[in-house]
Amino acid sequence: MSDTHGQLMDGVYRYQRHFYDLTRKYFLVGRDEMIASLAPPPGGAVLEIGCGTGRNLVLAGKAWPEAQLFGIDISEAMLETARGAMVKAGMAQRAVLAQGDARDFDPDALFGRAGFDRIFISYAISMIPDWAAALAHAAKYLAPGGRLEIVDFGQQDRLPRLWKRAFFGWLAHFYVVPRADLCRVIGGLARETGMAGHCRSMARGYAIRGGLARG
Repeated sequence: MSDTHGQLMDGVYRYQRHFYDLTRKYFLVGRDEMIASLAPPPGGAVLEIGCGTGRNLVLAGKAWPEAQLFGIDISEAMLETARGAMVKAGMAQRAVLAQGDARDFDPDALFGRAGFDRIFISYAISMIPDWAAALAHAAKYLAPGGRLEIVDFGQQDRLPRLWKRAFFGWLAHFYVVPRADLCRVIGGLARETGMAGHCRSMARGYAIRGGLARG
């Protein structure tokens, strides 16, 4: 499954990766605010799942200059672009990127680490087939005091129906499916793990911001 999905994502982004950030700049709501709120401890480890072009990790590195940066993506094509972004930003020495599936990656094998102080997922949950398993898997690798932060498309529930129909149809062309049960799954994980969970709608339902915190 992971090989097939990785090949699919390579196909989708083989050319889009070159202009992805320019075209997504105005409608990936809430990601910059999420990055600005990460606040890892000094020298803390920050992992982005679905790091794509590396744009978000560069911002995280600038906002938190003492943080160690890690990223995984299932698309090797995207990782090629991300590695270039790290070099361009002067962060190649403090960032480690690896190909991995969000549902079963092994941080020890990939990075020589057992956990992370902050894990974030920006507009990738809507592209992961077994996304609920991916969330549960990520939560396992939160260090004590760690946080998992998520932002993704909402159900557009307080926006015009015509907008929702057209927008969801457009997203489907890129294999993007907003997850109606995201808040429910976060709440379930919070109960199962004893972590604190949060989830809220943003911008009239355009986006959802949620996450988990390990005490």
